[in-house]
Amino acid sequence: MRDALVAAAFRLFLERGYEQTTVDDIVALAGVGRRSFFRYFPSKEDVVFPDHERCLTDMTAFLAASDEGHEPVPRVCDAARLVLRMYAENPSFSVQRYRLTKQVPGLRAYELSVVWRYERALAEYLRGRFAGRPDGTLRADVIAAAVVAAHNNALRSWLRSDGESDASTTVDHALGYVQSAFGAPPATTPAGEHPGHPEHPEDVVVVVSRRGAPLWRVVQEIETTLGRE
Repeated sequence: MRDALVAAAFRLFLERGYEQTTVDDIVALAGVGRRSFFRYFPSKEDVVFPDHERCLTDMTAFLAASDEGHEPVPRVCDAARLVLRMYAENPSFSVQRYRLTKQVPGLRAYELSVVWRYERALAEYLRGRFAGRPDGTLRADVIAAAVVAAHNNALRSWLRSDGESDASTTVDHALGYVQSAFGAPPATTPAGEHPGHPEHPEDVVVVVSRRGAPLWRVVQEIETTLGRE
């Protein structure tokens, strides 16, 4: 029933337009009553994003199952990949939704509220992991925002390709920047070995930025420098 309602809704959205389609139109095409629609979807906007609640639940459970052995930054990057997996499960539907959302400001606002809930879930997990550290809350919020920004940038790139490019590779590349900027320091060099030894080369990147520059600008400069390698 849920899938039938989504299919009917998108058929009408594509034929008539989102604003011109009513809930009554959707249930008539699906062959069910209004009560059935609202049993699955609180509003017409929700039928456009039928899978986000499940994905948010999965993400929250994934983070809750973490332990001290999980490095926090790679862990939240893996949590973001759950969202990518949801989109990649049905590329044609995801591309249709992307195009529709671009055309309807109200859906764009709704989508932003969904993205904020993902970011909040990541930030709450990181706040717990960074509790007691200087600027732990600030660090958690900045990293969560960076993960969401990197993921969404790569996701939009994939959607603009009509789902033809390799979504996983694109997102992995974007999240790699986050891990480079905020991830755990490298493991210590084993005893008896020297960092300067040819078998263990050490790359050092120095970025000079003006005092008071916003964090996003500093990260952008780091990304630009690493991109030249």
